[in-house]
Amino acid sequence: MDTLPTASPEASGDSAYGQVRSMIASGELAAGSWLRETTLADRIGVSRTPIREALNRLAAEGLVELSRNKGAQVVSFSPDDVAGLYDVRAGFEPHAVLLSVPQLTDDDVAELAALSERMEAVVAEGGDLAGLGALNAAFHGIFIERCGNRHVATALQTVMRPAVVAHTFRRYSAEALRRSMQHHAELVAAAAARDGEWAEAVMRTHILAARNAAGAHPSTR
Repeated sequence: MDTLPTASPEASGDSAYGQVRSMIASGELAAGSWLRETTLADRIGVSRTPIREALNRLAAEGLVELSRNKGAQVVSFSPDDVAGLYDVRAGFEPHAVLLSVPQLTDDDVAELAALSERMEAVVAEGGDLAGLGALNAAFHGIFIERCGNRHVATALQTVMRPAVVAHTFRRYSAEALRRSMQHHAELVAAAAARDGEWAEAVMRTHILAARNAAGAHPSTR
């Protein structure tokens, strides 16, 4: 009799990591909450080993703090922390876009357009912020991956914390969400035109608007 294939340890680890990361991004695992290996293993349906590996990866990304005596805890971001992260993005991400737009393929532009349309649909339906955050990460990730500068890409991957992005989306008004979607659509248009300077300007506006929505004003620091 044929048997179903079992997931490899690597697949289990990736699944556990992805699910815990998604729960942090959505706010399901709130900032400051303690992460118990046994509880998470039961919840996700894996052994404790992939959970332990996932927590170590998330700690390396700065999303989780590990304490030898207390365990793992979702990182809490102060207003200064959030402002600092957006300041780094405002400095690096427009430049990454300037570099990446001339390198984009037609397939990349089509993927950006599809992601933008899917985000607009989520917003129109009053939808799922975790799903919106994942689409947003994929959208920005295309520009970052194509920028051709691994130092810029690494810096941005470090500061684009999903927990911060989800926190920002939860604070958006309906008008601010629509404005964000318009920025995405304009970035697609700039990418299709292969106009890096246009895309750079739009991305800077987009990030500064996100910083404002997060309540991370430079004057408050």
